[in-house]
Formats: sequence, structure tokens, C-alpha cells
Amino acid sequence: MSSSRKARWAAAGGAMVILGATAAALAQTADVGRFGFGRIATPQEIAGWDIDVRPDGHGVKKGRGNARRGQEIYDAQCASCHGTFGESNNYMVIAGGVTKEDLKTGRAASLKAGEVRTVGNKLNYATTLWDYINRAMPWTNPQSLSVDDVYAVTAYVLHLNEIVPEDFELSDENILKVQMPNRYGFTTDHGMRSVSGKPDVQGSLCMKDCVKEVKITSELPQYARNAHGNLAEQKRPLGPMRGIDTTRYDQGKAAAVKVAAAAPAAAAAGPNAMDVLKARACTACHAVANKVVGPSYQEIGAKYASRPDAATYLVEKMKAGGVGVWGQIPMPAQPALTEAEAQAVAKWILGGAK
Repeated sequence: MSSSRKARWAAAGGAMVILGATAAALAQTADVGRFGFGRIATPQEIAGWDIDVRPDGHGVKKGRGNARRGQEIYDAQCASCHGTFGESNNYMVIAGGVTKEDLKTGRAASLKAGEVRTVGNKLNYATTLWDYINRAMPWTNPQSLSVDDVYAVTAYVLHLNEIVPEDFELSDENILKVQMPNRYGFTTDHGMRSVSGKPDVQGSLCMKDCVKEVKITSELPQYARNAHGNLAEQKRPLGPMRGIDTTRYDQGKAAAVKVAAAAPAAAAAGPNAMDVLKARACTACHAVANKVVGPSYQEIGAKYASRPDAATYLVEKMKAGGVGVWGQIPMPAQPALTEAEAQAVAKWILGGAK
């Protein structure tokens, strides 16, 4: 190749580099947009969030799992909240209300009769169950199950509802073929848990005769208010928020006066251990005599009763939190716990938690 041709090729190559750099700069400018910051998400970043599975099977992952394997996982990671047979300890009932006739008709008769709503008699597609388990379960460590384990647990939950046999193997190839008891009875004409009114979201725009001020509220039927335990006792992972006392349907002035009147007497006697545990949401994971998410208080007391510095040790653990002593589920720190409260709880635990 002559020197002149080499020069022309070099010039062309340099121009292409310049054009490529210019195109990249323009793309970056376009990414910034009118607000002057941010960029377009990459396909890899979108894929990390785009994990939902639709009723038609779009997004379902390739894999398979047997119901018997699902029982092992369920007993180890799910039964503490949902009950050994899906009857629920604290959280939503996942089994029950399904008949053989429902499987034939695709309409759960128990829903019409106003009986308890469960995962088994409410959902119309098995893909919805698979999707929720895959994204959100177990509650203490969501998205930790493998794809095959999600299929296994889904198969076992279906078996608990007598939808599939105990040796059933669920997979991406047959999940759409599972006949759910409420396949043709599911409706969006009302709320998921209440049939007394329309859903909160209507999907229609208010373009005229709009009210000047909107009061945002939510509605939960009385029978479902305590379905997840007392919200006031449950600690939120973000911020100091506490839920309402769901054990009382009416939070009226009389209740407030009663609590206010009892406060001076309680202060004089010192902190009550159970009151402290409820206020700090400790009872969401611990019970007096039975294991829930963490060990029972009686079990903790028995383990450390012979330790000379047991009270000091328990106070430090309550304030600092930790993981690994009783398993891999972490216990959150309680930095707001006062010294008097911590001492009262430690003394109560070491005294037998009675």
C-alpha cells in the first residue's frame, strides 16, 4: 500500500474514532434528559428488577421441583409463620377451603359462602403463587431460594390445598396446566381481602368535577385486621414507624384515657418486661414458651441461667443485636432500649419468663 493510501486510511480511521466518541457523548447527553442528571438503565440492570411472572407464563424460569422436597423446605423455613399445615401461626392462611368440585368448576364455593380466604381458594393461577414465593419468601431472607426450590415449595403448597398429589413435580412445562380452584371465579370488582366495596385503585382518571381536597385512607375488614399479628408490636426495618394496635378495632378516646391513667402507676413500679417486649416489637419474633422466628424466652433463660454475668450479657445482646448464636436469622439491635427496660427484661427472662 502506498504512503498516500495509508494516510487516507489513517485519516478515515481517525474520523471514525471521532464520530464514535461524538455519538457516545450525544447518547450520554440524551441519557441525562431534561433534569440534568441520571442515565438510561442498562439491560443487565433492568433484568435484575424484571423478575415478575405473569399469569400467562411470561417470565417463568426454567426448572422443576417435587412436592416432597418442597415439604422439607417448607417445614424448615415457612411453617414457623404459616403453620405446619398452612393453617397460619401469625400470617396469612395458605391452605384450606378447597373441594374437589372446585377443581372441576374452577370456582371456589367457599368464597361465595363468605368463608375464610386462603391462598388455595383465592388465587386463579399457580404462576402467581410461584411469583410471590420467588420474589418475597422466606420473609427473613427473600430471593434466597433457588429456582428449583421455588418450584418445590410451590408444589407443596398446592399439595396442602389438595390441588396436586404428594409426589407431584412442578416445572416450567406444566405450571400453566395446573387447574386452580378459583380459575374462573377470580374478579377485580372488589378488594383482594374485602368484598364490601370497590378496590382502592380504579385505573381511571378524574378529569372533571374533582374534589378540592382528597383524604387518603385505606380500608381493612375487621376479620382481617389481626391476620398478621398485632402491627403495634412489629418493628419496621426502616424508620421508627409503628403500626396501630390491631387487637382493638376502635382506637377511641376512652382507650387513650385508660392508657394515660395507668401510666403513673406503671412508672412507679418500674418497667414491666412484657410491656417493654411488646413496645419494642420483640414479640414478633419471640414467644414466652414456643419458638417463633427466634428462640422462646424460657429457652433463652435456661441457656444462660448458670452464667454469672447472664444479666449483663443479655442486656448487651438486646442493645447490640447479633446473629449466629441461635441460627442465621439476625436479631436487630435495640439502641433505643433504656438501661432500666433492658435490666427488667433480662431479670424476667432469667427468672423463668413467667
